[in-house]
Amino acid sequence: MIEARGISKRFVKMPDLAARIAGRLGADVHEETVHALDGVNIDIARGEVVGLVGESGCGKSTFGRIVAGIMEPTEGAILYRGRDLKTLQGAEAREAALQVQMIFQDPFASLNPRMRVEDIVGEAPLLHGIVAKRERSEYIDATMRRVGLDPTFKRRYPHQFSGGQRQRIGIARALAVKPEFLVCDEAVAALDVSIQAQVLNLFMDLRQDLDLTYLFISHDLSVVEHISDRVVIMYLGRVVESSPTEPLFAEPNHPYTKALLAGAPTLDARRRIYEPVRGEIPSPLDPPTGCHFHPRCRHAMARCREEAPALKEVAPGRHSACHLNDS
Repeated sequence: MIEARGISKRFVKMPDLAARIAGRLGADVHEETVHALDGVNIDIARGEVVGLVGESGCGKSTFGRIVAGIMEPTEGAILYRGRDLKTLQGAEAREAALQVQMIFQDPFASLNPRMRVEDIVGEAPLLHGIVAKRERSEYIDATMRRVGLDPTFKRRYPHQFSGGQRQRIGIARALAVKPEFLVCDEAVAALDVSIQAQVLNLFMDLRQDLDLTYLFISHDLSVVEHISDRVVIMYLGRVVESSPTEPLFAEPNHPYTKALLAGAPTLDARRRIYEPVRGEIPSPLDPPTGCHFHPRCRHAMARCREEAPALKEVAPGRHSACHLNDS
């Protein structure tokens, strides 16, 4: 359904007035470039749930926004059902835009505090002709019930709801335009653990009832393991491993994936001492040469510092970007 082909994204910060003045006085001033994504290739099949995992700052949310059409990639293309979104025009472009919707991390910041819930949920389907004006109220009620909200509260404002209820409003807003594909950007990260379980179960029920496809972005490995069919591990703007969920958690291939899983608490290893991935993620302003993970990798060798490893198939359906697979 969705194909990401060579997606790169760079954000360029030009020197401000003070910096330009300093530059004229002889200071070393130049524009700064954030390398958010670097040649990302990900395919997502219809009905699949793909979990996208990585540390903060690795480019997960940027990729999700590009897939949802909120951002344009610097390089590369997003294909929807085999067609490049950039080439679509008119009604086809609008239809494709409606089919891919995004659910954001902060359920309060992503909702307009001056709009009532009925307007938040009902504005887009009315605007795009999905529902007639006379049917709008019933359509809003049905959409709210589908996500576990009481329709009698539709005249309320977002601040009058709990965090979990606000996230359900965000889900209802996305579902109101009848999408096929949802980008869930840390959709349960801001919720209490008990509410997380309820919202995750809601996502799974909606997937079955509406035949939805998900890109589920998260840093929580337990959440990704619970909901995903396949997991993609990202590090500093690059995909380092992709695998079906069960084999990845049972036998990870890439050193970064191994380090992430080694630091995740599990019930079957209670006496183990948990350690985070050693070192800090490098700045995307100046990413390391070669393999981006080599400054933190215990197995780094000279080749890792000079040559970026390609993402290769290491087992049926499994891909990893590590020079250790060549030895």
